[in-house]
Amino acid sequence: MKNLFAGIALFGTFALATAQTITFDRTTYEYGTIKPNADGTRFFTVTNTGDKPLILSNVKPSCGCTTPEFSQDPIAPGKSAKIKVGYNTANPGAFNKMIEVFSNDPVNSRSVIYIKGDVNANAPEPKPLTAAEQKAKAKADKKAAKLAAKK
Repeated sequence: MKNLFAGIALFGTFALATAQTITFDRTTYEYGTIKPNADGTRFFTVTNTGDKPLILSNVKPSCGCTTPEFSQDPIAPGKSAKIKVGYNTANPGAFNKMIEVFSNDPVNSRSVIYIKGDVNANAPEPKPLTAAEQKAKAKADKKAAKLAAKK
């Protein structure tokens, strides 16, 4: 009987160890202090650190001032994808918004990421993007446009 329980426990541990696993590059994106109507777009990188395809089924903001965009295409083991999050920077004042990410990760089927910052007219001018940042932004915008056209 002990062998049966040990076998079941071992199989359960193995089954969980061979699954899709969601990992984020960060769980909070700090905007800092930004000017009203500044670019409110930021990106979270999602990586599948498991050994089966990871699927994001939904990304749900806590309010209408936050707009996420994501792909439901499977993320292969070891690969990454981006979640594009837009915040309406026309709203003045401090913000701290929660975004729920739902996936087929058996342990973390619901993950939470945050954006926070302060929209203030007295904010310093934003620094220009580097060439690498401009290239990454253009690539992400192109992918987001492709996803939007797909829907």
